[in-house]
Amino acid sequence: MSRRLPTIHGITEHEAGPYRLERLDLEFANGQRRNYQRLHGRGHGAVVVVPLIDDDTVLLVREYAAGVHRYELGLVKGRIDEGETALQAADRELKEEAGFGARSLTLLRDLTLAPTYMSHTAQLVIARDLYPQRLEGDEPEELEVIPWRLDALHELILREDFSEGRSIAALFIAREWLGMQQ
Repeated sequence: MSRRLPTIHGITEHEAGPYRLERLDLEFANGQRRNYQRLHGRGHGAVVVVPLIDDDTVLLVREYAAGVHRYELGLVKGRIDEGETALQAADRELKEEAGFGARSLTLLRDLTLAPTYMSHTAQLVIARDLYPQRLEGDEPEELEVIPWRLDALHELILREDFSEGRSIAALFIAREWLGMQQ
């Protein structure tokens, strides 16, 4: 069912560290009025990279995750810098975090993090035909790089140190996309 978007009667903005918090005064098609909040990130978006050694194996990185105060397995990801395309950012982040560049980069789709209250999106990129190349990044320590077979995703998603939703979704999307390519 298609619905008319709520009418925005007003927006107030507040600074919230790396985000801008907006309060929206909304009126829905049925006449109900509500106040919603949403966070807007600063910057030019983000990328989530699925680096494939071959069609069966992905590279994961283990890095410190301050939000949960532990080391977490996940995909290469990062911000798109001003003047960069998503594909350029994906290749740069791959070199910084995993020590590889990619000769083939394919933009698949956008992923949202929490669309009910955040505007943040990350562009999902498949990286293939990898070659060794390291760039210095902003990580305080070199990240551990771990190859993982796609046919063992059922094991990966049950690990306590692999919990980031974008990484989980991206791997399943990549696996389905690879299956359609054959």
